Amino acid sequence: MDACSRGLRTSRHNTFFRLDASAVLLVVSNLFTIVIAVVEDWNFSEVMWIYWGQSVVIGYYNCRRILCLKQFSTEGVRVNDQPVEPTRATQRQAASFFALHYGFFHAVYFGFLYCEHGSLSRIDLIGILVCVGVFGLNHRFSFHRNLERDLRRKPNIGTIMAFPYARIVPMHLTILFGSFFAFAGNAGLLVLFLGLKTLADLIMHQVEHMENRQTASPPNPES
Repeated sequence: MDACSRGLRTSRHNTFFRLDASAVLLVVSNLFTIVIAVVEDWNFSEVMWIYWGQSVVIGYYNCRRILCLKQFSTEGVRVNDQPVEPTRATQRQAASFFALHYGFFHAVYFGFLYCEHGSLSRIDLIGILVCVGVFGLNHRFSFHRNLERDLRRKPNIGTIMAFPYARIVPMHLTILFGSFFAFAGNAGLLVLFLGLKTLADLIMHQVEHMENRQTASPPNPES
Protein backbone atom coordinates (compact mmCIF):
# COMPACT_ATOMS: atom_id res chain seq x y z
CA MET A 1 0.00 0.00 0.00
CA ASP A 2 1.50 3.36 -1.04
CA ALA A 3 1.68 6.50 1.08
CA CYS A 4 -1.30 8.13 -0.67
CA SER A 5 -3.55 5.13 0.00
CA ARG A 6 -2.47 4.98 3.63
CA GLY A 7 -3.13 8.69 3.98
CA LEU A 8 -6.62 8.38 2.50
CA ARG A 9 -7.43 5.45 4.77
CA THR A 10 -6.17 7.31 7.83
CA SER A 11 -8.20 10.37 6.86
CA ARG A 12 -11.39 8.29 6.66
CA HIS A 13 -10.70 6.72 10.05
CA ASN A 14 -10.10 10.15 11.59
CA THR A 15 -13.32 11.43 10.05
CA PHE A 16 -15.27 8.51 11.48
CA PHE A 17 -13.96 8.94 15.01
CA ARG A 18 -14.27 12.74 15.01
CA LEU A 19 -17.60 13.63 16.60
CA ASP A 20 -19.48 16.57 15.17
CA ALA A 21 -21.98 18.65 17.12
CA SER A 22 -24.96 16.49 16.11
CA ALA A 23 -23.16 13.33 17.28
CA VAL A 24 -22.34 14.93 20.63
CA LEU A 25 -25.97 15.99 21.04
CA LEU A 26 -27.06 12.45 20.20
CA VAL A 27 -24.88 11.05 22.99
CA VAL A 28 -26.19 13.70 25.40
CA SER A 29 -29.80 12.81 24.47
CA ASN A 30 -29.16 9.14 25.19
CA LEU A 31 -27.40 9.92 28.47
CA PHE A 32 -30.34 12.13 29.47
CA THR A 33 -32.69 9.19 28.86
CA ILE A 34 -30.48 6.86 30.91
CA VAL A 35 -30.40 9.30 33.84
CA ILE A 36 -34.19 9.78 33.77
CA ALA A 37 -34.70 6.01 33.57
CA VAL A 38 -32.52 5.42 36.64
CA VAL A 39 -33.94 8.32 38.67
CA GLU A 40 -37.54 7.32 37.92
CA ASP A 41 -36.74 3.63 38.46
CA TRP A 42 -38.11 2.74 35.04
CA ASN A 43 -38.05 -0.70 33.50
CA PHE A 44 -37.78 -1.50 29.80
CA SER A 45 -41.45 -0.77 29.17
CA GLU A 46 -41.05 3.01 29.44
CA VAL A 47 -37.70 3.04 27.64
CA MET A 48 -39.10 1.17 24.64
CA TRP A 49 -41.73 3.89 24.20
CA ILE A 50 -38.97 6.53 24.15
CA TYR A 51 -37.01 4.79 21.42
CA TRP A 52 -40.16 4.21 19.39
CA GLY A 53 -40.75 7.95 19.62
CA GLN A 54 -37.16 8.67 18.56
CA SER A 55 -37.62 6.38 15.56
CA VAL A 56 -40.76 8.28 14.51
CA VAL A 57 -38.87 11.59 14.82
CA ILE A 58 -36.11 10.27 12.54
CA GLY A 59 -38.69 9.30 9.93
CA TYR A 60 -40.43 12.69 10.13
CA TYR A 61 -37.25 14.65 9.53
CA ASN A 62 -36.12 12.29 6.79
CA CYS A 63 -39.39 12.86 4.93
CA ARG A 64 -38.91 16.62 5.27
CA ARG A 65 -35.36 16.25 4.01
CA ILE A 66 -36.55 14.48 0.86
CA LEU A 67 -39.07 17.23 0.16
CA CYS A 68 -36.50 19.99 0.75
CA LEU A 69 -34.01 18.69 -1.84
CA LYS A 70 -33.25 21.17 -4.62
CA GLN A 71 -31.11 18.87 -6.73
CA PHE A 72 -30.71 15.12 -6.37
CA SER A 73 -29.57 12.01 -8.17
CA THR A 74 -31.79 9.01 -8.95
CA GLU A 75 -28.94 6.71 -9.94
CA GLY A 76 -29.87 3.13 -9.06
CA VAL A 77 -33.48 4.07 -8.23
CA ARG A 78 -36.04 2.08 -10.21
CA VAL A 79 -39.84 1.96 -10.20
CA ASN A 80 -41.51 -1.05 -11.85
CA ASP A 81 -38.01 -2.06 -12.92
CA GLN A 82 -37.64 1.21 -14.84
CA PRO A 83 -35.18 4.04 -14.05
CA VAL A 84 -36.73 7.33 -12.91
CA GLU A 85 -35.80 10.91 -13.66
CA PRO A 86 -34.84 13.43 -10.93
CA THR A 87 -38.04 15.45 -11.24
CA ARG A 88 -40.24 17.19 -8.68
CA ALA A 89 -42.87 14.48 -9.24
CA THR A 90 -40.32 11.79 -8.43
CA GLN A 91 -39.38 13.69 -5.29
CA ARG A 92 -43.00 13.85 -4.08
CA GLN A 93 -43.56 10.17 -4.91
CA ALA A 94 -40.42 9.20 -3.00
CA ALA A 95 -41.52 11.19 0.05
CA SER A 96 -45.04 9.71 -0.08
CA PHE A 97 -43.77 6.15 -0.46
CA PHE A 98 -41.32 6.59 2.39
CA ALA A 99 -43.97 8.12 4.67
CA LEU A 100 -46.47 5.31 3.98
CA HIS A 101 -43.98 2.45 4.28
CA TYR A 102 -42.14 3.84 7.29
CA GLY A 103 -45.40 4.91 8.92
CA PHE A 104 -46.99 1.46 8.51
CA PHE A 105 -43.85 -0.14 9.93
CA HIS A 106 -44.13 2.02 13.05
CA ALA A 107 -47.90 1.60 13.36
CA VAL A 108 -47.29 -2.14 13.73
CA TYR A 109 -44.69 -1.46 16.42
CA PHE A 110 -47.10 0.91 18.15
CA GLY A 111 -49.72 -1.82 18.29
CA PHE A 112 -47.18 -4.25 19.75
CA LEU A 113 -46.03 -1.78 22.39
CA TYR A 114 -49.55 -0.72 23.31
CA CYS A 115 -50.73 -4.30 23.77
CA GLU A 116 -47.68 -5.34 25.77
CA HIS A 117 -46.75 -2.12 27.60
CA GLY A 118 -49.66 0.28 27.19
CA SER A 119 -50.26 0.87 30.90
CA LEU A 120 -48.42 4.08 31.80
CA SER A 121 -48.90 6.51 34.67
CA ARG A 122 -49.24 10.23 33.98
CA ILE A 123 -45.79 10.89 35.45
CA ASP A 124 -44.21 8.21 33.29
CA LEU A 125 -45.97 9.59 30.21
CA ILE A 126 -44.63 13.09 30.90
CA GLY A 127 -41.12 11.70 31.37
CA ILE A 128 -41.36 9.76 28.10
CA LEU A 129 -42.55 12.84 26.20
CA VAL A 130 -39.71 14.94 27.66
CA CYS A 131 -37.11 12.37 26.57
CA VAL A 132 -38.63 12.11 23.09
CA GLY A 133 -38.60 15.92 22.93
CA VAL A 134 -34.88 15.94 23.74
CA PHE A 135 -34.25 13.48 20.90
CA GLY A 136 -36.46 15.66 18.71
CA LEU A 137 -34.21 18.67 19.31
CA ASN A 138 -31.16 16.57 18.48
CA HIS A 139 -32.60 15.27 15.21
CA ARG A 140 -33.88 18.73 14.27
CA PHE A 141 -30.32 20.02 14.60
CA SER A 142 -29.02 17.08 12.54
CA PHE A 143 -31.71 17.73 9.91
CA HIS A 144 -30.56 21.31 9.40
CA ARG A 145 -26.92 20.19 9.19
CA ASN A 146 -27.84 17.60 6.55
CA LEU A 147 -29.97 20.13 4.68
CA GLU A 148 -27.08 22.60 4.45
CA ARG A 149 -24.89 19.82 3.02
CA ASP A 150 -27.64 18.73 0.60
CA LEU A 151 -27.94 22.24 -0.82
CA ARG A 152 -24.22 22.30 -1.55
CA ARG A 153 -24.24 18.90 -3.25
CA LYS A 154 -26.43 16.51 -5.21
CA PRO A 155 -27.37 13.59 -2.93
CA ASN A 156 -28.88 10.32 -4.08
CA ILE A 157 -32.56 10.25 -3.14
CA GLY A 158 -32.54 6.45 -2.88
CA THR A 159 -29.78 6.57 -0.27
CA ILE A 160 -31.69 9.14 1.75
CA MET A 161 -34.81 6.96 1.66
CA ALA A 162 -32.96 3.82 2.72
CA PHE A 163 -30.71 5.02 5.52
CA PRO A 164 -33.34 5.58 8.25
CA TYR A 165 -34.12 1.86 8.20
CA ALA A 166 -30.51 1.04 9.04
CA ARG A 167 -30.33 4.05 11.34
CA ILE A 168 -33.10 2.73 13.61
CA VAL A 169 -31.75 -0.82 13.92
CA PRO A 170 -30.38 -0.19 17.46
CA MET A 171 -33.74 1.20 18.60
CA HIS A 172 -35.76 -1.70 17.24
CA LEU A 173 -33.34 -4.24 18.67
CA THR A 174 -33.93 -2.48 21.99
CA ILE A 175 -37.70 -2.80 21.49
CA LEU A 176 -37.51 -6.48 20.52
CA PHE A 177 -34.98 -7.72 23.06
CA GLY A 178 -36.03 -5.27 25.74
CA SER A 179 -39.36 -7.04 26.05
CA PHE A 180 -37.54 -10.04 27.55
CA PHE A 181 -36.27 -7.82 30.38
CA ALA A 182 -39.30 -5.55 30.73
CA PHE A 183 -40.03 -6.66 34.27
CA ALA A 184 -36.52 -7.51 35.40
CA GLY A 185 -36.28 -4.42 37.61
CA ASN A 186 -32.49 -4.48 37.45
CA ALA A 187 -31.07 -0.95 37.15
CA GLY A 188 -27.57 -2.23 36.31
CA LEU A 189 -28.91 -4.35 33.45
CA LEU A 190 -30.96 -1.42 32.22
CA VAL A 191 -27.96 0.92 32.17
CA LEU A 192 -25.80 -1.69 30.42
CA PHE A 193 -28.44 -2.31 27.77
CA LEU A 194 -29.04 1.40 27.15
CA GLY A 195 -25.29 2.05 27.08
CA LEU A 196 -24.88 -0.51 24.32
CA LYS A 197 -27.83 1.04 22.49
CA THR A 198 -26.17 4.48 22.77
CA LEU A 199 -22.94 3.11 21.29
CA ALA A 200 -24.78 1.43 18.41
CA ASP A 201 -26.83 4.59 17.85
CA LEU A 202 -23.66 6.67 17.63
CA ILE A 203 -21.95 4.25 15.23
CA MET A 204 -24.95 4.27 12.87
CA HIS A 205 -25.09 8.07 13.07
CA GLN A 206 -21.43 8.30 12.05
CA VAL A 207 -21.87 5.76 9.23
CA GLU A 208 -24.88 7.67 7.90
CA HIS A 209 -23.11 11.02 7.89
CA MET A 210 -19.97 9.56 6.30
CA GLU A 211 -22.10 7.94 3.59
CA ASN A 212 -23.88 11.25 2.97
CA ARG A 213 -20.54 12.98 2.43
CA GLN A 214 -19.09 10.27 0.20
CA THR A 215 -22.08 9.47 -2.04
CA ALA A 216 -23.22 13.02 -2.65
CA SER A 217 -21.99 14.64 -5.86
CA PRO A 218 -21.51 18.38 -6.52
CA PRO A 219 -24.65 20.10 -7.85
CA ASN A 220 -24.92 20.74 -11.56
CA PRO A 221 -24.55 24.52 -12.07
CA GLU A 222 -26.44 24.26 -15.36
CA SER A 223 -29.57 22.75 -13.73
